[in-house]
Parts: sequence; C-alpha cells; structure tokens
Amino acid sequence: MRMKINIKEEEFCQYLKSAERGDSDAQLNLGYCYLNGIGTIKDEGKAFQWYLKSAEGGNHTGQSNLGNCYLNGIGTIKDEGKAFQWYLKSAEGGNHTGQSNLGNCYLNGIGTIKDEGKAFQWYLKSAEGGNHGGQRNLGNCYQNGIGTIKDEGKAFQWYMKSAEGENHMGQNDLGYCYCYGIGTIKDEEKAFQWYLKSADGGNHMGQNDLGYCYLNGIGTIKDEGKAFQWYLKSAEGGNHTGQSILEIVISMGLEP
Repeated sequence: MRMKINIKEEEFCQYLKSAERGDSDAQLNLGYCYLNGIGTIKDEGKAFQWYLKSAEGGNHTGQSNLGNCYLNGIGTIKDEGKAFQWYLKSAEGGNHTGQSNLGNCYLNGIGTIKDEGKAFQWYLKSAEGGNHGGQRNLGNCYQNGIGTIKDEGKAFQWYMKSAEGENHMGQNDLGYCYCYGIGTIKDEEKAFQWYLKSADGGNHMGQNDLGYCYLNGIGTIKDEGKAFQWYLKSAEGGNHTGQSILEIVISMGLEP
C-alpha cells in the first residue's frame, strides 16, 4: 500500500521544480517554505538564496522579503543599506508591503537619511493600496503630525481601516482612540473590544492595555485576576511597559 504524501511536502516539491526552472513566484514561495520549515527543514540560508533569486528576477514581493532578510540578518549579514535598496525596488514596483517598509526606513533613518515627508508619502501609497500595516502607519503619521499636518480624525479613519483588516497594532491604536476620544467620541466599551482583538491576536501592547482595562474596569467588569494574566502575557512577550506594570501589580498583591 502506497503511503500518502504530506500535502505540504508535495507542494514544496512542486515549488522546487518550478523555482529551478526560473519561476520567480515559485522561488518566492520556496523561500517562504525554507524560512518557516514548511514541507522541509527550516533553513534561513536557503530562504535568503531563494528570495534573492526571486528578487533578482523582478518579483516585487521577493524584493520586499529580501529587504527583510538584510534588515534582520536572516540567512545573511545584516545590511541596512541593502535592505533599503531592495525595499525601494519593491516599493517602486508597486508592492504595498514594500512601500510600507520603505516608509519605515525613511521614518527611522534605516539605510538612508531620515525624511518624515517621504515616510508619509510611502505610507500613503501603501495605505491607499490596501496594506493594513501601511494604513496603521499612516494613522500614526496623522495622529502625531509626522510628515503631514496633524489630523486626529484622519488618524482614526486609517486606524479603523487597519483594524478591520485584522492588523493587531491598528486594533490597539483604534482602542486607544476610543479610550481617550481621539478623532472620535469616547467609548470605553469599544476601546475594550478593540484591545481584546489586538491582545487575542498576540499584540503585546494590546495585551498590556487590556490588562489596564481589567484592572480599572474600563469598558468591562473589573477583574484583577484577568488584569494580572494579560500583563503577564505582555511582559512575557517582551513589552517593557507590561513588565514594569507587572512588577507593580505583584507588589500590590494582585497576583492570583
């Protein structure tokens, strides 16, 4: 009796065949497989090599992913200059994730001179293209007047688009807007609901803010045990604010 081949392994083999024939989409998918150990053993070096082939073949998503590799030292030596260059190619090719990543480079001076105006423009292109991370970043620009005139109403609208698109950072930002009446009418129950979505999605700041809601009864019934649990998740995820508050919560004797 023939054993059934694991579908992930079968897909990997198909990607490999197409990638070796020069298909840039297959090369991109193969890089993703190696990066995440899908259908094969995880290998960041091979992931980098296939993203490189895909990027050099003109695949704009591959170019953005290659930029990520250079930015974070995945399968290669960290090189912010090369990260910027590949994000630029991706962004100019119309890739909305690449545009958001390029905006990050301009905002923080990664591989290039800091330029908040250019950061805003690339976030705008990304956001208008439907990228939920770009929408969140654009909201942040409008909220804080980064590269544009401060406009809390527009900030709220872009956070809303991002949040509805399941971006967990955008959900947390939207919760913050409802909590403090930024660009909208204050609504603590809606703030709680969006913090909850963000926290359930693994956003550590959202987990911290949800803990705050439970601790103070904001938009929900006060529950010190749940507050502790969410602060703990936030702290374990590396959120420094959550770590600091967790220490205070423990010192107050609120640990369940």
